[in-house]
Amino acid sequence: MQSNSKVRRESRQRRHVRLREKVRGTTQRPRLVVHRSASHITAQVIDDSRGVTLVSAATYDAELRPKTPKGGNIKAAQAVGEAIAQKALDKSITQVIFDRGGFDYHGRIKALADAARAKGLKF
Repeated sequence: MQSNSKVRRESRQRRHVRLREKVRGTTQRPRLVVHRSASHITAQVIDDSRGVTLVSAATYDAELRPKTPKGGNIKAAQAVGEAIAQKALDKSITQVIFDRGGFDYHGRIKALADAARAKGLKF
């Protein structure tokens, strides 16, 4: 019998595969993909047509670590959302397609998206 955490992880991965069939990042509108674990949250802006990560931010990055000593909470997700939006805007990326990575759109995922929108990134 499979453990409950393995079933949850496999279910999330199946949802992400279904989502990725519809969501593709382009040069004009790259994909903002989010991943969360129990202790950290990461975000990347990816151009799928070239297969390149343009910018990234995570709770364990050197510049965010002092602001987010505990990386697995909503405050940390908001800090990552603000950081990824600022880095994207610095590289003249104003519009992205949001890829929630198979996670439910609430809690830390929603907080990151809302913070990125508030900083000026358009979804």
